[in-house]
Amino acid sequence: MTIVIIEDEVKTAKALGQLILSIRPDVQILSYIQSIDGAVSYLLENDQPDLIFMDIQLADGQCFEIFKNVDVLSPVIFCTAFDDYAIEAFKSNGIDYVLKPFSRDSISQALKKAGELKNFFQRNKKAMPDFDYLLTRNGENRGKSSFLVFKNNKYQTVLTENIAFFYIKNETPTIMTLDKNEYPLTQSLDDIHKLLSPIQFFRVNRQYLVNFSAIREAEHYFSRKILVKLSVPSEEKILVGKEKATAFLSWLENR
Repeated sequence: MTIVIIEDEVKTAKALGQLILSIRPDVQILSYIQSIDGAVSYLLENDQPDLIFMDIQLADGQCFEIFKNVDVLSPVIFCTAFDDYAIEAFKSNGIDYVLKPFSRDSISQALKKAGELKNFFQRNKKAMPDFDYLLTRNGENRGKSSFLVFKNNKYQTVLTENIAFFYIKNETPTIMTLDKNEYPLTQSLDDIHKLLSPIQFFRVNRQYLVNFSAIREAEHYFSRKILVKLSVPSEEKILVGKEKATAFLSWLENR
C-alpha cells in the first residue's frame, strides 16, 4: 500500500508516518506534504497513492480546497483536532475521520477499514464506493425537511417526508408526492440530490430520485439492471443500472 501524508506540522506528520510503519511495515510512504498548493501540485504531477492521510486545517487554508483544484481519486482518512467537519469530510472521498492526538488503536482501525474497502472493491470491480452511504454510517445527515413550491399562482410548502420521488418531466425537475400531486421545481436534480438525506433518498438514475418510503419492491431486470416498483405510479419504468445495482441493494439493506 502506498500512502501520502498531508499535514502542515512536520513533527506530527513524521510521528504519524512512524506510527503507520510500526503497524504496517509493508506500507510505502511516498511523500509528506504541508500545504494545499503542494498537495495539488503533487496529485497533478504524480500517480495517486492507494491512501491519503489528510489534516483538515493546513497552513494555507482548509484541505477541502484541494478537492476544488484536482480530482482526488484516492480514499482519504482525515486527521484533525476538531470534530466539526465530519460531514464535509465524508463528502470528499473520506473513509474515516481520526481525531488528534493519534493513538495506535485509532490509526490501526483506520488502516484496517482502508484495507477492507480495498479488498471489497477488488472483489467487486464494477461496484463503486457510495460515499453518501459511508456518510450515513459515520455521521447522520437528515437533509432538507421541506420544499417551497409554486403552483396555480400560490406558494406552498411540501414536506420532504411526503415526497415519493423527484423526476425530470418535460426537462423540468418535478416533485411527485405520496398522494400523487405534482409540483415543478427550479433547482436541478443534482442540486436537489445534495439537499436530501442519503438515508432516505437514492438517485436511482439520471431521471429519478426516490424515497425509500415509496418503494414497494425491487426485482432483477434484463442486463443485470434492477426494476424498482413504487407505491405511486411513475410515467416510465424506474431502472437502476448495473453499475449502481450493488450500491442500491446495499442502501436498501443497511438503512
